[in-house]
Amino acid sequence: MRRCRPPHRMRRRKSSGGASRSWAALAALPSAAPDAAAEELRRCVEELGCKGAILYGRVGEKNLDNAIFEPTFACAAELGVPLLIHPQLPQASVRDAYYTGFNAPIDLALSTFGLGWHFEAGIQFVRVVLAGVFDRYPNLQVILGHWGELVIFYLERLSMLDRVSGLQRNFVDYVRNNLYLTASGMFSPTYLQQAIDAVGSDRILFSTDFPYQYRPGGDARGFVDGLALGGAEKAKFAHENWERLCGSAPPRVLLGDSSSVREFDRFHESDS
Repeated sequence: MRRCRPPHRMRRRKSSGGASRSWAALAALPSAAPDAAAEELRRCVEELGCKGAILYGRVGEKNLDNAIFEPTFACAAELGVPLLIHPQLPQASVRDAYYTGFNAPIDLALSTFGLGWHFEAGIQFVRVVLAGVFDRYPNLQVILGHWGELVIFYLERLSMLDRVSGLQRNFVDYVRNNLYLTASGMFSPTYLQQAIDAVGSDRILFSTDFPYQYRPGGDARGFVDGLALGGAEKAKFAHENWERLCGSAPPRVLLGDSSSVREFDRFHESDS
């Protein structure tokens, strides 16, 4: 455990205008050590103020529904903090079967940011659902990036698993009650609307993917500003849903439609 605990410092910085800005963090866990992972999650939340944790999918050949993750799920549910499933490289056997045969750069790109990452993360969420994790921990919340890692686009098919799953609820109910979706720098109004249709406007989160999927010139700010949503809905997407999820909503007064964009600029914008 000591080796996975470098010095942590939660910092507050002063903006150029003199107002303080809070920087929230998610914990990184030693998932291969089940009890230590839960212990580290608790420490990071209770002592360091982290707002949840990142899970990087599998540990070796062990998927997220493996028993080694049970202490982490139980701890996150008890603490009331979300877990973000981050994409990772598919298994070597999967890469060899589906993502090779071109050249090294294309093989790598196809198995990662082109497609492989997103299938990998989406399948891990589906496995968590099918393993009954949300039946055991009904209040556990999971975040998927990239507008749901393909899951929301196949809900009609995934819902057919209800015929055989034996779960307490329908598949779509877990999506609508235990899942949050975030943009990860994919600034598509079409995908945003699909996400709202899938989980509702209270479960969408704004995020960039700096520095990887980054376009200069205020692109993130422009995306939120140009959305065909009312001020209240923009505020939810830009910051309020996250603040409610992690219990850090600051007091504020909203002044019409443009206020949500001003609050977004104040608390979240970093690319202008």
